[in-house]
Amino acid sequence: MNMQRHYFIGTSLDELENFEDQLEAAGISTPQIHVLSLDDAEVAKHQHLHEVQSVMKSDVVHTSYQGAIIGAVLSLLILLAVHQFGWANSAAGWIPFVLLVVVLIGFCTWEGGLIGIQKTNYKFVRFEEVLASGKHVFFVDLEPSQKLILDQLIKIHPNLELAGIEESHQYWLIVLQRKLGMARHT
Repeated sequence: MNMQRHYFIGTSLDELENFEDQLEAAGISTPQIHVLSLDDAEVAKHQHLHEVQSVMKSDVVHTSYQGAIIGAVLSLLILLAVHQFGWANSAAGWIPFVLLVVVLIGFCTWEGGLIGIQKTNYKFVRFEEVLASGKHVFFVDLEPSQKLILDQLIKIHPNLELAGIEESHQYWLIVLQRKLGMARHT
């Protein structure tokens, strides 16, 4: 299912907590809502704010995926070379080359993750200055049928500034969190 992610910038965690409570009361589940802030201790004091998990603040998932793709491409090239030059025509056959491919994909994925741990999530880089100024980024992933709820509630929160809208591919993760009972509301 297609979802859209709506980003807002706010200065008050109290207002963001109130906004989240209103969204949840209107039927938007907790896994759809997140607050990104550099002041994690202050966010933790607001029990109803759903903060971005630390692993998602880094680019580890994205760069691990990129590393896996690079490993797969390199592995394909190796397997094509093995086939082209007939290197598998020995007693060992394809086994050493298949093991090499598995190790190569694993290594590239691992290396991509190590690189990503040190970087800000590529989706959040554009908010670094906003966050450094002490503001907070609130975002919500919405199904098309939920857009009207957001439109109605944002009218009573004039201090929240729309910071962008993009496609979200989080539907499967949100459904999984709902099924695991991680949502306060559905």
